[in-house]
Amino acid sequence: MKPVSNGFEKKILVTGGAGFIGSNFVLHALAKGDNTVVNLDNLTYAGNPMSLEPARHNPRHIFIKGDIADRELVRAILEEHQPWAVVNFAAESHVDRSISSPESFLTTNVLGTLHLLEQIRDYWRQIPEKAGARFRFLHVSTDEVYGSLGHEDEPFHEKTPYDPRSPYSASKAASDHLVNAFRHTYGLPSIITNCSNNYGPRQFPEKLIPLLILNGLEGKPLPIYGNGSNVRDWLYVNDHCAALHLLMEQAEPGENYNLGGACEKTNMEVAEAVCAMMDDLCLQSPYRPHKSLLTFVKDRPGHDQRYAINISKINRAFGWKPKETFETGLEKTIKWYLENSSWIDSVKTGKYRDWISQHYGWK
Repeated sequence: MKPVSNGFEKKILVTGGAGFIGSNFVLHALAKGDNTVVNLDNLTYAGNPMSLEPARHNPRHIFIKGDIADRELVRAILEEHQPWAVVNFAAESHVDRSISSPESFLTTNVLGTLHLLEQIRDYWRQIPEKAGARFRFLHVSTDEVYGSLGHEDEPFHEKTPYDPRSPYSASKAASDHLVNAFRHTYGLPSIITNCSNNYGPRQFPEKLIPLLILNGLEGKPLPIYGNGSNVRDWLYVNDHCAALHLLMEQAEPGENYNLGGACEKTNMEVAEAVCAMMDDLCLQSPYRPHKSLLTFVKDRPGHDQRYAINISKINRAFGWKPKETFETGLEKTIKWYLENSSWIDSVKTGKYRDWISQHYGWK
């Protein structure tokens, strides 16, 4: 790798920046700071260029289509743009897909992360000392690496042992371990975050909340696994992005932080809240009350019973806590989908419809 210049421009590299959380983070970073955002995304099924439409004419947004596993491409991007931080969202993230096709999750989440880390390590070693001391690699992970909680168990904290239960969570746990290994072995200044279930605009409609919204708009069944008693902690995506931006700029390397919404709800409670709010927002819908569309389906294999997040560490260190309640965040989410039919059309490709049909047995 050629030597890094002394310029060290104010740029950040975001990987997976056309996905759900990644695209929201890109838009947040462009709005909240003066960094140029270099956005690397392979545009798989969950990556959507339309999610980045608000940044299309922004000269501080540079989009590059490519894979984090492409060593030469990543090396060239680092050499050309010389970012002071890298934020890694690039991952396969849908649990159900990992159950039916685990290999792609290992390829992206484990080998892809390894190849990315190798190039970042080599780049970081060439940075002038002052700039190198500021450099950060922020790895965005999931609370699913911790396994499952019982109803009376204390929420996950940063010292909770890893106990992944699905191919997806196992692959993310492996990527977290790789990041830690590169920090201990090579000194790479990294930070890991583990977040709870996100919801909000631009989420691919295999996930629970957007699937409920879009099916509700069309009068299709609203699927609920098992008896709907599984519990998740819910975090509005813009609150998550604010926390990540804060940690990118202020956190010390070597730390990990749990990020959650302090909002535990069963899947049935979430579904009923979506239905009630759609009844209020879609007064002309022929499918009101939307609750009548709720349909129980066969439970997911190995379905974790409960996730809950303790956010006291980031709150003590930086005063961060979610701004949105579940009700305010859900209202913003549903309104966004109601107002963005072109985005919905762009993600509901034949491939998406085929997967829904295969997974739920629906036509």
